[in-house]
Amino acid sequence: MLVLQILVLFISVSFFFYGLGCFYSPKMYEEFNRFGLNPLQRKLTGFFQMLGAAGLVLGFYFLPLLGLSAAIGLVILMSLGFGVRLKIKDNFIQSFPSLFFALLNLVVAYKFVVFFELF
Repeated sequence: MLVLQILVLFISVSFFFYGLGCFYSPKMYEEFNRFGLNPLQRKLTGFFQMLGAAGLVLGFYFLPLLGLSAAIGLVILMSLGFGVRLKIKDNFIQSFPSLFFALLNLVVAYKFVVFFELF
């Protein structure tokens, strides 16, 4: 349980601040332009990242099915992000964080199922 709690908190803090950056960081504006994505897509990405962060925390402490859903949603979001990185031909170092967080959220989704005996 402690491992799941640490993972949930680490991922949630990471996604909350990255999501917030999608709204306010000039560097994020430049990155999304480089990705070929428009401002609405940047804001939606930030919104879903912050929503996923909140869903993980609320899911861990109150509603496990919400946590599972949030983890799966973040897997999808990060997999799409990894796909964008591949499409624009970013190198491995630039692409790795999206792949890492996709896999990490997949582990968290599995742990939610096992620990909370979902399904």
